[in-house]
Amino acid sequence: MNEISVHNVEQELHVPLNEPERQYYYMDRAKEYLEKMSEAAGRPLTFCVTTFGCQMNARDSEKLTGILERIGYVEEPDEEKADFVIYNTCTVRENANQRVYGRLGQLGRIKKKNPHMMIALCGCMMQEPEVVEKLNKSYRFVDLIFGTHNIYKFAELLAVRMETGRTVTDIWKDTDRIVEDLPSERKYPFKSGVNIMFGCNNFCSYCIVPYVRGRERSRDPEAIIREIERLVADGVVEVMLLGQNVNSYGKTLEHPMSFAELLRKIERIDGLERIRFMTSHPKDLSDELIQVMAGSKKICRHLHLPVQSGSTRILEKMNRRYTKEGYLALVERIRQAMPDISLTTDIIVGFPGETEEDFLETMDVVRKVRYDSAFTFIYSKRTGTPAAAMADQIPEEVVRDRFNRLLHEVQEISAERCAIHEGTVQTVLAEAVNDHDSRLITGRMGNNLLVHFPGDASMIGKFYPVYLRECKGFYYLGEIVSGE
Repeated sequence: MNEISVHNVEQELHVPLNEPERQYYYMDRAKEYLEKMSEAAGRPLTFCVTTFGCQMNARDSEKLTGILERIGYVEEPDEEKADFVIYNTCTVRENANQRVYGRLGQLGRIKKKNPHMMIALCGCMMQEPEVVEKLNKSYRFVDLIFGTHNIYKFAELLAVRMETGRTVTDIWKDTDRIVEDLPSERKYPFKSGVNIMFGCNNFCSYCIVPYVRGRERSRDPEAIIREIERLVADGVVEVMLLGQNVNSYGKTLEHPMSFAELLRKIERIDGLERIRFMTSHPKDLSDELIQVMAGSKKICRHLHLPVQSGSTRILEKMNRRYTKEGYLALVERIRQAMPDISLTTDIIVGFPGETEEDFLETMDVVRKVRYDSAFTFIYSKRTGTPAAAMADQIPEEVVRDRFNRLLHEVQEISAERCAIHEGTVQTVLAEAVNDHDSRLITGRMGNNLLVHFPGDASMIGKFYPVYLRECKGFYYLGEIVSGE
């Protein structure tokens, strides 16, 4: 295979050594190559970034899109029509890998008919050596392969591919680098995700993320503030602060600071209306953070607090480092400080060794906490994690029965929790024209619940007082309160 490592490419003396200047140099370089390629094709060349996985991946895809548009590519939503297709991959579950391979095979057939087409793969899946080995062996038509740690080098890797015409593979095992001030193209003009940290130090026994995302590293707070200030100046009214565990933000900084301190700084930004964040690990959620949330007018009254299991025995096997009693005590402190808080969670059913008694402990937590909603998952064995090698894997029929019982309980409680706002007026951010009825606008309350109300596209990105006329289980039908 014509494979080339960027480390073996001789760099000219005038290439900047510092970042992000180096990447802007390569964007200009790639732009020159693209102009020649477009001229040969007789049309502008297009791109499509397809994202698998979490909001961290979605934010990375916005950066890839921003770089491609600066280079001169034109976005094409249909990947089968695009000249440059990028798969930003997820590897939390093994079936996610199979989905990528299946779609990649289809792209390979399309590429044979399009001489201008290039294909790139990046993201968490690329951090697995066996994946890269399989790509090199069975998918030799892929042009560019890179991982999670060097996504900031995308322009450089692309320029090398354009210059040499050979496959570029550049995978790092880990990094402590964070490169600021690269282009980004937001999906929404009025809201944006903002990475505050990367990686994870928790090593939950079922999770592959620390192995593919690397160890925790926090962004400089001033860089975060600068980014949000620029976003607000560009029309953003809501930010979602992103990290695998935002509650441990700041521990790796030269001058450590807590997540609560960072929130205080962000809250002072003029023009920013709403602050959200995820994900919170219960073991690191401090009383200081609860106090900051309770006293804030901008931080949304919504907290995603994954419990995973209600059994202290199973939590220990999961390496979650809290107990059932500790979690319930934390919820009590949160609810005392913020009675109107909306709590959501993640729950795994069927973890290795889970007994009926362990499962009933989970049901007990669900009934006591009364979550506004819960993401429920059947345990999925993930090769490369300690849990995958554990004895006592639970039979599928047992897990399915428990999952159905849990889902029924969660949905009943969620519907009851949602209905408590019926007949009240709430502030709603208009986000999109309704998918099913173009006469309606879909918006979101501060507690993350959806509301559908009459309106048109001109309202998107603005806040409205909405009377919640009817609860439909997991969303509301409402109408704007006139004269407000």
